[in-house]
Amino acid sequence: MSLWEYANPKKFLATSEKVLPFFWAAAAVCLVVGLVWGFFFTPDDFRQGSTVKIIYLHVPAAMMAINIWVMMLVTSLIWIIRRHHVSALAARAAAPVGIVMTLIALATGAIWGQPMWGTWWAWDPRLTSFLILFLFYLGYVALWEAIENPDTAADLTSVLCLVGSVFALLSRYAVLFWNQGLHQGASLSLDKEENVADVFYFPLLVCIAGFVFLFVALVLYRTGTEIRARRIKALMARERVQA
Repeated sequence: MSLWEYANPKKFLATSEKVLPFFWAAAAVCLVVGLVWGFFFTPDDFRQGSTVKIIYLHVPAAMMAINIWVMMLVTSLIWIIRRHHVSALAARAAAPVGIVMTLIALATGAIWGQPMWGTWWAWDPRLTSFLILFLFYLGYVALWEAIENPDTAADLTSVLCLVGSVFALLSRYAVLFWNQGLHQGASLSLDKEENVADVFYFPLLVCIAGFVFLFVALVLYRTGTEIRARRIKALMARERVQA
């Protein structure tokens, strides 16, 4: 079985309808377990107190904000190279989810940063690049809505996605590029010494899994909706021509 079979809208819809219940259920279980475990059954940090528990929302949302854009980049490249409509629609379906994740990351970062830094906002390299990434998300969605021809819209938004990928990269590695930033380093790392303590680490992993499952479920559902909406527009256009 080839992966490219799922570029067929009919095949994609049939498969997504089968697997969607699993992803909804997995997302619900992981989010409930992870958030309850993290917020109610982990201790306060010796420096940050109970404020540290916002990590269970901030870190998964920030990770997803960046990785959703990477997913959009991959599907946009597939559209440019192979002209598979499902890939373009999947990128379009993912963008609003990315906007929400970026907003959650920015809001929780401000809430977390205020008691730690003494300010709700600082023009820190990572914060600034995240804000620019948010603006690229908004521009991506606006460009889709502004162009009537869907293939032209897919072409232009794919180019915008390529440009915005620079800021997705900066959002991920800004702390390494500019050591003078206020933002801390990664909470999760291949280097165990850089990870948060295990008492916070394991519920955080469960929360991240929940966010990933939720994203997959939302994208599958929204991509199916985009496919059906395009079919309806095509049928309506055909009826107008025949009339």
